[in-house]
Amino acid sequence: GLNNYLIVLTDADLLQVIGNAFLLALWFTLIPVVLGLAVAAAIREHLGGPFGTATRTILFLPQVIPLVAAGIAWSWMFANTGLVNQALRGIGLEALARGWLGDFTFALPAVGIIGAWVLLGLCTMLLVTGITKIDPSLYEAARLDGAGAWDEFIYITLPGLRQELGVCVTVTVIAALASFDIVYIATGGGPGIQTTVPGLEIYRLAFAHRQVGLASALAIFLMVLVLVCVLPIQWLTRVRR
Repeated sequence: GLNNYLIVLTDADLLQVIGNAFLLALWFTLIPVVLGLAVAAAIREHLGGPFGTATRTILFLPQVIPLVAAGIAWSWMFANTGLVNQALRGIGLEALARGWLGDFTFALPAVGIIGAWVLLGLCTMLLVTGITKIDPSLYEAARLDGAGAWDEFIYITLPGLRQELGVCVTVTVIAALASFDIVYIATGGGPGIQTTVPGLEIYRLAFAHRQVGLASALAIFLMVLVLVCVLPIQWLTRVRR
Protein backbone atom coordinates (compact mmCIF):
# COMPACT_ATOMS: atom_id res chain seq x y z
CA GLY A 1 0.00 0.00 0.00
CA LEU A 2 0.79 3.68 0.09
CA ASN A 3 2.40 3.26 3.52
CA ASN A 4 5.37 1.59 1.81
CA TYR A 5 6.03 4.74 -0.22
CA LEU A 6 5.84 6.79 2.97
CA ILE A 7 8.47 4.53 4.54
CA VAL A 8 10.74 4.97 1.49
CA LEU A 9 10.48 8.77 1.83
CA THR A 10 10.93 8.95 5.61
CA ASP A 11 13.10 6.03 6.73
CA ALA A 12 16.59 7.32 7.56
CA ASP A 13 18.38 4.20 6.31
CA LEU A 14 16.51 4.14 3.00
CA LEU A 15 17.20 7.84 2.48
CA GLN A 16 20.90 7.19 3.07
CA VAL A 17 20.77 4.35 0.56
CA ILE A 18 19.27 6.71 -2.04
CA GLY A 19 21.87 9.34 -1.14
CA ASN A 20 24.62 6.74 -1.68
CA ALA A 21 23.36 6.26 -5.24
CA PHE A 22 23.66 9.99 -5.94
CA LEU A 23 27.18 10.11 -4.49
CA LEU A 24 28.08 7.11 -6.60
CA ALA A 25 26.67 8.92 -9.65
CA LEU A 26 29.24 11.69 -9.15
CA TRP A 27 32.07 9.14 -9.35
CA PHE A 28 30.49 7.17 -12.19
CA THR A 29 29.88 10.35 -14.22
CA LEU A 30 32.55 12.97 -13.53
CA ILE A 31 35.64 10.79 -13.88
CA PRO A 32 34.66 8.90 -17.09
CA VAL A 33 33.28 12.02 -18.82
CA VAL A 34 36.16 14.36 -17.88
CA LEU A 35 38.89 11.79 -18.58
CA GLY A 36 37.04 10.63 -21.69
CA LEU A 37 37.01 14.20 -23.01
CA ALA A 38 40.72 14.59 -22.30
CA VAL A 39 41.61 11.29 -23.98
CA ALA A 40 39.34 11.98 -26.98
CA ALA A 41 40.89 15.43 -27.46
CA ALA A 42 44.39 13.94 -27.16
CA ILE A 43 43.59 11.24 -29.71
CA ARG A 44 42.32 13.87 -32.15
CA GLU A 45 45.33 16.10 -31.61
CA HIS A 46 48.28 13.78 -31.05
CA LEU A 47 47.35 10.09 -31.03
CA GLY A 48 46.10 9.30 -34.50
CA GLY A 49 46.90 6.12 -36.44
CA PRO A 50 47.68 2.72 -34.91
CA PHE A 51 48.62 4.19 -31.52
CA GLY A 52 45.24 5.88 -31.23
CA THR A 53 43.50 2.62 -32.16
CA ALA A 54 45.48 0.73 -29.51
CA THR A 55 44.61 3.38 -26.91
CA ARG A 56 40.90 3.12 -27.67
CA THR A 57 41.03 -0.69 -27.54
CA ILE A 58 42.80 -0.75 -24.16
CA LEU A 59 40.40 1.78 -22.65
CA PHE A 60 37.36 -0.08 -23.97
CA LEU A 61 38.43 -3.48 -22.59
CA PRO A 62 36.82 -2.94 -19.13
CA GLN A 63 33.47 -2.50 -20.89
CA VAL A 64 33.52 -6.08 -22.18
CA ILE A 65 34.69 -7.62 -18.89
CA PRO A 66 31.82 -9.04 -16.78
CA LEU A 67 31.09 -6.73 -13.85
CA VAL A 68 31.41 -9.64 -11.45
CA ALA A 69 34.97 -10.29 -12.64
CA ALA A 70 35.79 -6.58 -12.42
CA GLY A 71 34.42 -6.43 -8.87
CA ILE A 72 36.48 -9.46 -7.77
CA ALA A 73 39.68 -8.15 -9.37
CA TRP A 74 39.33 -4.72 -7.77
CA SER A 75 38.47 -6.29 -4.41
CA TRP A 76 41.85 -8.01 -4.51
CA MET A 77 43.60 -4.76 -5.46
CA PHE A 78 41.89 -2.79 -2.68
CA ALA A 79 42.59 -5.45 -0.03
CA ASN A 80 45.05 -4.85 2.84
CA THR A 81 47.77 -6.74 0.97
CA GLY A 82 46.54 -5.71 -2.47
CA LEU A 83 48.24 -3.79 -5.25
CA VAL A 84 47.01 -0.36 -4.14
CA ASN A 85 48.41 -0.66 -0.63
CA GLN A 86 51.62 -2.26 -1.88
CA ALA A 87 52.11 0.70 -4.24
CA LEU A 88 51.52 3.17 -1.38
CA ARG A 89 54.01 1.36 0.83
CA GLY A 90 56.49 1.23 -2.04
CA ILE A 91 56.53 5.03 -2.37
CA GLY A 92 56.70 5.67 1.36
CA LEU A 93 53.00 6.41 1.99
CA GLU A 94 52.38 3.45 4.27
CA ALA A 95 50.28 5.65 6.60
CA LEU A 96 47.65 5.92 3.85
CA ALA A 97 47.35 2.14 3.36
CA ARG A 98 44.08 0.68 4.60
CA GLY A 99 41.38 -1.84 3.80
CA TRP A 100 39.71 0.50 1.35
CA LEU A 101 36.49 -1.43 0.81
CA GLY A 102 36.02 -1.91 4.55
CA ASP A 103 36.64 1.70 5.52
CA PHE A 104 33.58 3.78 6.44
CA THR A 105 35.04 6.88 4.77
CA PHE A 106 36.67 5.45 1.65
CA ALA A 107 34.49 2.45 0.77
CA LEU A 108 32.05 4.42 -1.42
CA PRO A 109 34.79 6.33 -3.32
CA ALA A 110 36.59 3.00 -3.87
CA VAL A 111 33.44 1.52 -5.42
CA GLY A 112 33.08 4.72 -7.45
CA ILE A 113 36.57 4.27 -8.87
CA ILE A 114 35.69 0.73 -9.97
CA GLY A 115 32.59 1.98 -11.79
CA ALA A 116 34.49 4.89 -13.33
CA TRP A 117 37.13 2.47 -14.64
CA VAL A 118 34.44 0.31 -16.23
CA LEU A 119 32.63 3.24 -17.87
CA LEU A 120 35.69 5.22 -19.02
CA GLY A 121 36.14 3.21 -22.22
CA LEU A 122 32.51 3.61 -23.28
CA CYS A 123 32.57 7.38 -22.73
CA THR A 124 35.88 7.69 -24.56
CA MET A 125 34.61 5.76 -27.57
CA LEU A 126 31.43 7.84 -27.76
CA LEU A 127 33.37 11.10 -27.54
CA VAL A 128 36.05 10.02 -30.04
CA THR A 129 33.28 9.09 -32.48
CA GLY A 130 31.64 12.46 -31.88
CA ILE A 131 34.85 14.35 -32.54
CA THR A 132 35.25 12.66 -35.92
CA LYS A 133 31.89 14.16 -36.95
CA ILE A 134 33.03 17.73 -36.28
CA ASP A 135 33.97 19.54 -39.50
CA PRO A 136 37.83 19.81 -39.60
CA SER A 137 37.50 23.14 -41.39
CA LEU A 138 36.26 24.65 -38.12
CA TYR A 139 39.57 23.83 -36.46
CA GLU A 140 41.52 25.15 -39.45
CA ALA A 141 39.58 28.41 -39.40
CA ALA A 142 40.14 28.75 -35.66
CA ARG A 143 43.89 28.28 -36.06
CA LEU A 144 43.99 30.91 -38.82
CA ASP A 145 42.27 33.29 -36.42
CA GLY A 146 44.95 32.61 -33.80
CA ALA A 147 42.99 30.27 -31.52
CA GLY A 148 45.00 28.00 -29.26
CA ALA A 149 44.30 24.37 -28.33
CA TRP A 150 42.24 25.42 -25.29
CA ASP A 151 40.11 27.82 -27.34
CA GLU A 152 39.46 25.07 -29.92
CA PHE A 153 38.41 22.71 -27.16
CA ILE A 154 36.05 25.21 -25.48
CA TYR A 155 34.46 26.79 -28.56
CA ILE A 156 34.49 23.94 -31.09
CA THR A 157 34.95 20.54 -29.47
CA LEU A 158 32.59 20.93 -26.50
CA PRO A 159 29.66 22.41 -28.47
CA GLY A 160 30.19 19.78 -31.17
CA LEU A 161 29.97 16.99 -28.60
CA ARG A 162 26.74 18.18 -27.01
CA GLN A 163 24.71 15.09 -27.96
CA GLU A 164 27.52 12.65 -27.15
CA LEU A 165 28.04 14.27 -23.75
CA GLY A 166 24.32 13.89 -23.12
CA VAL A 167 24.51 10.19 -23.92
CA CYS A 168 27.58 9.72 -21.69
CA VAL A 169 26.00 11.48 -18.72
CA THR A 170 22.72 9.62 -19.22
CA VAL A 171 24.38 6.20 -19.39
CA THR A 172 26.67 6.83 -16.40
CA VAL A 173 23.90 8.27 -14.21
CA ILE A 174 21.65 5.29 -14.95
CA ALA A 175 24.56 2.91 -14.26
CA ALA A 176 25.10 4.54 -10.86
CA LEU A 177 21.45 4.70 -9.80
CA ALA A 178 20.77 1.13 -10.97
CA SER A 179 24.09 -0.35 -9.85
CA PHE A 180 24.09 -3.76 -8.22
CA ASP A 181 26.77 -6.15 -9.49
CA ILE A 182 29.89 -4.19 -8.52
CA VAL A 183 28.57 -3.21 -5.09
CA TYR A 184 27.32 -6.72 -4.32
CA ILE A 185 30.65 -8.32 -5.21
CA ALA A 186 33.03 -5.66 -3.87
CA THR A 187 31.46 -4.72 -0.53
CA GLY A 188 28.06 -6.39 -0.17
CA GLY A 189 26.77 -2.96 0.78
CA GLY A 190 29.11 -2.57 3.76
CA PRO A 191 30.62 -1.47 5.95
CA GLY A 192 27.26 -0.89 7.61
CA ILE A 193 25.17 0.58 4.81
CA GLN A 194 27.89 2.96 3.58
CA THR A 195 27.88 1.47 0.07
CA THR A 196 24.35 0.08 -0.04
CA VAL A 197 22.51 1.32 -3.13
CA PRO A 198 18.80 1.02 -4.05
CA GLY A 199 19.32 -1.98 -6.34
CA LEU A 200 21.03 -3.94 -3.57
CA GLU A 201 18.50 -2.84 -0.96
CA ILE A 202 15.61 -3.94 -3.20
CA TYR A 203 17.21 -7.38 -3.47
CA ARG A 204 17.68 -7.61 0.30
CA LEU A 205 14.17 -6.46 1.15
CA ALA A 206 12.52 -8.81 -1.34
CA PHE A 207 14.58 -11.98 -0.95
CA ALA A 208 16.26 -11.77 2.48
CA HIS A 209 13.61 -9.97 4.57
CA ARG A 210 10.55 -10.99 2.51
CA GLN A 211 9.27 -7.39 2.51
CA VAL A 212 8.08 -7.59 -1.08
CA GLY A 213 5.74 -4.61 -0.81
CA LEU A 214 8.46 -2.27 0.48
CA ALA A 215 10.92 -3.60 -2.11
CA SER A 216 8.39 -2.96 -4.88
CA ALA A 217 7.77 0.58 -3.61
CA LEU A 218 11.52 1.27 -3.56
CA ALA A 219 11.81 -0.15 -7.10
CA ILE A 220 9.05 2.14 -8.37
CA PHE A 221 10.65 5.09 -6.58
CA LEU A 222 14.00 4.22 -8.18
CA MET A 223 12.40 4.14 -11.64
CA VAL A 224 10.87 7.59 -11.07
CA LEU A 225 14.22 8.83 -9.75
CA VAL A 226 16.01 7.67 -12.89
CA LEU A 227 13.44 9.43 -15.09
CA VAL A 228 13.67 12.64 -13.05
CA CYS A 229 17.45 12.64 -13.44
CA VAL A 230 17.64 11.57 -17.09
CA LEU A 231 14.88 13.60 -18.75
CA PRO A 232 16.39 17.02 -17.88
CA ILE A 233 19.77 15.83 -19.15
CA GLN A 234 18.21 14.77 -22.43
CA TRP A 235 16.39 18.09 -22.73
CA LEU A 236 19.50 20.17 -21.97
CA THR A 237 21.73 18.29 -24.42
CA ARG A 238 19.21 18.06 -27.24
CA VAL A 239 20.31 19.83 -30.41
CA ARG A 240 17.79 22.53 -31.21
CA ARG A 241 17.22 23.21 -34.89
